[in-house]
Formats: sequence, structure tokens, C-alpha cells
Amino acid sequence: MTSKSFDVVVIGGGPGGYIAAIRAAQLGFNTACIDEWKNKDGKPAPGGTCTNVGCIPSKALLQSSENFEHAAKHFGDHGIQVSGLSVDVAKMLARKDAVVKQNNDGILYLFKKNKVSFFHGRGSFVKAAEGGYEIKVSGAEEQTLVGKHVIVATGSNPRALPGVAFDEDKILSNDGALRIPQVPKKLGVIGSGVIGLEMGSVWRRLGAEVTVLEALPTFLAAVDEQIAKEAHKAFTKQGLKIELGVKIGEVQAGADGVSVAYTDSKGAAQTLECERLIVSIGRVPNTHGLNPESVGLTLDERGAIVVDDECRTNLPNVWAIGDVVRGPMLAHKAEEEGVAVAERIAGQHGHVNFNTIPWVIYTSPEIAWVGKTEQQLKAEGRAYKAGTFPFMANGRARALGDTTGLVKFLADAKTDEILGVHVIGPFASELIAEAVVAMEFKASAEDIARICHAHPSLSEAVKEAALAVDKRSLNF
Repeated sequence: MTSKSFDVVVIGGGPGGYIAAIRAAQLGFNTACIDEWKNKDGKPAPGGTCTNVGCIPSKALLQSSENFEHAAKHFGDHGIQVSGLSVDVAKMLARKDAVVKQNNDGILYLFKKNKVSFFHGRGSFVKAAEGGYEIKVSGAEEQTLVGKHVIVATGSNPRALPGVAFDEDKILSNDGALRIPQVPKKLGVIGSGVIGLEMGSVWRRLGAEVTVLEALPTFLAAVDEQIAKEAHKAFTKQGLKIELGVKIGEVQAGADGVSVAYTDSKGAAQTLECERLIVSIGRVPNTHGLNPESVGLTLDERGAIVVDDECRTNLPNVWAIGDVVRGPMLAHKAEEEGVAVAERIAGQHGHVNFNTIPWVIYTSPEIAWVGKTEQQLKAEGRAYKAGTFPFMANGRARALGDTTGLVKFLADAKTDEILGVHVIGPFASELIAEAVVAMEFKASAEDIARICHAHPSLSEAVKEAALAVDKRSLNF
């Protein structure tokens, strides 16, 4: 079997991998990308977890379920009368699948446009070879590639409960949670992280009774405490039942559903009976089938590939990015690392600032933040000022009929440099971009306070929160 040689071989076609491949090709490298995802028809479906069973399909279902809830509960406030409202889950899932396929096809188009050679199958190391590393592609037809540089972007897998495997019917990962064929009467969720809350929100809006069991004693521990409290209040009001500080015991799946034995925060034995159970307790790096030992690629105790600050592994010309390495498991973090690595291969100075990577939870209200939380600043002993502004005092939010939440600025007490911005409320995922830009340019709260923001707009809440840092908010 003859091998095909490339300047750059990318293993994995998720957000990190496909972006790395495109940027490498733009820089003039002969580039290949290997990815094994496939559609029901067996055709290639690049885009990784994000496109196929993560970011994209979950947002499609969140939008559909939010539309349903608006029609059921809020259209009347606008004078719009709806009768005979029902939900066609099959059609909703079909729309979600169509959105996913559009993204799959878009990536294949981008590969063709940028002259990236795409190989459908699982990529694995074989050995170090003359001119780089030999990579086997196991798919419909086995092929061998040689890459001078190799970028590993194999992503992550959902973490299962010990002794409780995913069957994607009763015990669900993010994959199965996106394919529930009808609205369950009772849905259990273990873990109040991003996936658990988003998927719990989808099925709660459609009529399920949702109970979230969280082992930690605090809700959304990584989020600013003030924002987390606001979120807990909002979600509880909507109907999500959230139990904190629980200890999960035996989980049994049967023909009629799932039984979860647990101890509550007071030490009392409890049982949750539900039709289906979503397990959302984090993700683990995916190196299954990569065969790292064949070339001596170093992994850490979590199974992640060990890299330095520039995503270099212990092997010359082998790089790793995204969920399979250290740092936050975020699609946009993976993309930034992919671009940076391609540029470093070209001798340029690729750059990723971990301090300005935004985080988003696409619930309703949305939650988004960048930089430090108030509890982190307190722990560091850093002197700071805080300013907040509620959406209930924002004209555009009132017009939308969505006034839950607030914008919060944290700035250095002496220099006024923005240290963190936290948003809970409508379109928080979009509003946070201004804060990311501001922090990347080392802006002060005063800088944002003096910039003219369009009226009426939600962005005015960002300006007002910046003004509030100096106690001079104008509309509250």
C-alpha cells in the first residue's frame, strides 16, 4: 500500500481540527484532515461532538423549545391568541438533524474550497517515519498517510457514572438527550453543568417534570456567585427542581424507566423515579484508538495529551489541541488553538489568551462571562470595584418581555482595568463579545462607560453596568 505525504495531517474534524486544517491550508501547507463521524446514511459528518451531538443540535432544540414555551405562556401578553397548541417532537428532531447536516456539508465545502484533503475514518499513529509520522486511516478503505507535522484534535467523550454505562435509551449522554423520541413525563438529570441545564431546559419547556441532582453543595460553582444565585432563582421559578449536595447511590434501568437512589443534603435516603436519565458529570479526553504508545506520545493521569503553552507535545512536530489537552473544553478554545498551531508551524506567533475566553450557558436566561469572578478576586486578595445593572431597567428588555437578570462588571480598584464581566439575561451570549474585546485591549470600565451604545438596545445594560462601577449609572 502506498502512502500519501502531507505537510500537515490533522486527526479529528471537530471545531479545533477542521479550523486547524483550513488555516494550515491557507498558509500554503499541503494539508489532510481525518475524521470518522458519519450520518445515518454512512456519509461523512465532520464537525465533531460540537456539530453532531453538542453545541449545534442543542441550540436547535433550545430554540424550538423556547418558541413553544413563548407560544404557550407569553404570546398572550402580546395580544396573540393561540389555541390547539401541540408539539411534534419528530418534526422538531428532524429540523435539528437538518441544521446539523447543513453544518456537516458546510465543513466539507470549506475543505474543498481550501484544498484540504479529507479522509473519512479513524486516524491512528503507526510509527515515526522518514519525513514525519505514519498515520493509518481505518475506514471503508484503509489508507496510510505520512505527515511532517501532526495535529491531534480528537476531542472528548462524556463521562459515565461508575458502573452505569450509557445505553442512550434510558441512561443518556448528551447524544441520547438530543434524540429522546417523545416528551418524558419525568426526566432526571445528574449534574447541573452546561449540558445538564441546557437539556433539562429543553425538555422542561416541552412539558417534562425535570429533577436535577448535583453533588456539589453550591449551584454553578464556576460562575460568579451573584449570577449563580440569580440563575438558581430563575430556573426554580420556571419549574426545574434542583437538589444540591446529593450523593448518588445505585442507578437501575428497567423497562419502564430509571430508579436513582441518592442521599440528600441532609443525609436522608431518597429515590428518584424517572422515565429517562441524563448523566452530565463532565467529559474525558478522547484518545481511544489513537495508538499514542506506538510513537511514545505522553498522556497525563486523566488521559489527556500533555502539551506546553504552545500546544507542543513531547514529540517533535506533533501538536495537540482542544478537549484532548489541558484547559476548558470549549469549541471556541479549540478553534483558537487550531489557528495558533497552524501559524506556529508556519513560523508565525500564534496567540491564545486563556484569560479572555468567554463561557456561555444557553439556558433562558442565558449566562455568559469572561475573566475573573468576584469570589476569585476575593480569594486572590485583589482590590476591586463592582458595578451592576438589571435588565428590568433596560427599555429593549422590557419591549422583548424578557427582563430577568443583570450585567456585572468587576474592575481593578486602582487602575479601573476590567477584570471580569458577567451577564445573565437575554442574548448574554452576544453581549459578552464586547467585554471580550474590551479585556483583550486592557480597557477600563470607564472606557466602556464613555462609548456610545445604540438606544434602545440590550447593550446599553453593558454601558450602564460599567457606569455603575463608578456609582454613576444613569437609568437605575
